Amino acid sequence: MATIETIYQGELRTQAMHVYSGNTIITDAPLDNQGKAEAFSPTDLMSASLGSCMFTIMGIAAREHGINIDGSTCSITKIMAADPRRVCEIQITFNFPEIIYNEKQRAILERSARNCPVAKSLHPDLIQNIVFNFKD
Repeated sequence: MATIETIYQGELRTQAMHVYSGNTIITDAPLDNQGKAEAFSPTDLMSASLGSCMFTIMGIAAREHGINIDGSTCSITKIMAADPRRVCEIQITFNFPEIIYNEKQRAILERSARNCPVAKSLHPDLIQNIVFNFKD
């Protein structure tokens, strides 16, 4: 269980505090929704959470199976829709280091990513377009 305390600071900005660690995150509304875009928007955080969660679950699986994914990166693109305004698609491209992974290792990493808690918590209408770039 995690507790987050959030305060509305005005001007479409919030500050959320992770109570256990004391770490804080500021959000700001995006330019296309009356904001200043001076920080992550709430939907940016949702999209980033998907990528981070996938990496976390891949990291757990990698540790359990002796697979090195250190240095892997991902690029996340959030696509918005209107009526109602919502995130309709999240595109994530994972890029793995200069390591040759066998088919079993690739399957373990892909399966673990697609089954992360954030992926399973998002509405099924939200398209999760995930690409895994392994070196050949």
